[in-house]
Amino acid sequence: MGGIAVASLALAGFGAAGAVAAPGNPGQPKYTAGDEGGGDPYFPYSGNGGYDVLHYDLDLTYTPPAASPAPIEGDLDAVATIDLVPTQDLDRFNLDLRGLDVTAVTVNGKPATSSAPPAAGDEVDGAAFWQVQDDTARVWELTIQPRPKLKAGSEVEVVVEYGGTTTRPRDIEGFLYGWVTTRDGAMVVSEPEGSMTWYPQNDQPTDKATYSFEITVPEGKVAVANGTQPKPEETANGWTTWFWDAPDAQASYLTTASVGDYDLRDAYTSSSGVPIIDAVDADLMSGNLATTNASLALQPAMIDFFESVFGDYPFVAYGSIVEDDSVGYALETQTRPVYSRVARESTVAHELAHQWFGNAVSPELWQYIWLNEGWASYAEWLWAEEQGGETAQDAFEGVMSIPDTSSFWDVVIGDPGPTGLFAGPVYDRGAATLHALRLEVGDDDFFAAAQLWLERYDDGTATSDDFQAVYEEVSGLDLDAFFETWLYTPEKPVI
Repeated sequence: MGGIAVASLALAGFGAAGAVAAPGNPGQPKYTAGDEGGGDPYFPYSGNGGYDVLHYDLDLTYTPPAASPAPIEGDLDAVATIDLVPTQDLDRFNLDLRGLDVTAVTVNGKPATSSAPPAAGDEVDGAAFWQVQDDTARVWELTIQPRPKLKAGSEVEVVVEYGGTTTRPRDIEGFLYGWVTTRDGAMVVSEPEGSMTWYPQNDQPTDKATYSFEITVPEGKVAVANGTQPKPEETANGWTTWFWDAPDAQASYLTTASVGDYDLRDAYTSSSGVPIIDAVDADLMSGNLATTNASLALQPAMIDFFESVFGDYPFVAYGSIVEDDSVGYALETQTRPVYSRVARESTVAHELAHQWFGNAVSPELWQYIWLNEGWASYAEWLWAEEQGGETAQDAFEGVMSIPDTSSFWDVVIGDPGPTGLFAGPVYDRGAATLHALRLEVGDDDFFAAAQLWLERYDDGTATSDDFQAVYEEVSGLDLDAFFETWLYTPEKPVI
């Protein structure tokens, strides 16, 4: 990862403010700082407290790497306009941002000042800089001290001007993620907390927001983000601006703004009217292109099938981004998953199912990721059976044939730890857990509860306990022993 940039800002002309006691509560400050972390034990400094973001407007100008072979670095010049509502009376609050320089901030139109990063703990313009340890790098919080202070429930507009050199950041396990600079653009895939590598935000699934994008790139490049195109791209003076609008609630890790030499296609629509917009890299190898084209052609039928099982598709659009570059995985970026080098049928089914499980309903904490990956993997089984392939029962028996001495059964999928989020058992034992649940409660209750789960927690987040409660409500069964065995016991379940 490139150098770590830091900013902490205070409005011009104001020094550090003393705490003001709350009326009727002597000794307790009325205005306090928002928490510097979101409360997830896996990533304690990802996310922030004290406010709820409603909307991000991201205006990005991006210059991809030069033609020379190394280094693979781009240049980003950006403005983020963030509409938020304080959930407490705020003296100061944080945004997550890593690897980029902040040049200016305003809060409700009032300018803030910034300076070069000082030593940890120094005071600059009355606002404290401090350094915190997250799980991937030593980073600085972008700390904003507004004056006047912010009242709970008020409407606040924060504008951050920022930019710098983009590189190829890596997550806690060493995988590329975030704004991954490629030789012809950028492949933007940010699970679990990589979005802070390209825009300032509240980087936690519980603070979903809507998005709009203006992405300006050299003429000839295509920029693709979430949602739909509200108007055609505009070209002037050698630059093209692409416009995208994502009006559905969205977790920050599901945003993308990928740039490349894409063939942009809008040839498909599902039977229910979902527009499908694909962006396929012009440099895909012929074999990968043939496989990709065949897989993407199945997207309308997949949407039709999953709607029949899970209920209406939850967003305004769908589609795919297929990159010639590779990060070693695909990601279910909302409405437009990103694929490395090739989109295979089973992976397309997996990422589409995530639009319901993981995107519409997201995990409240990262320990509940099995609800994302188990369901998406189980949807692969259902799609294969629908197509006349292996049945879900056959796939389940395949997982259960893994010897009980295998380390596969050692992973506690209900709490796999920050380096176990993408372990194989989270996917496969997760899918097997769902099939075992189906056998336990019966087909009717299993699918009825799945739809109730999606309806109840749509546009929000939930936990494994919430999931269990829905299935107990629908089935009338006590499922404590079942979920303890399948989610939390590090051994092979006995059927």
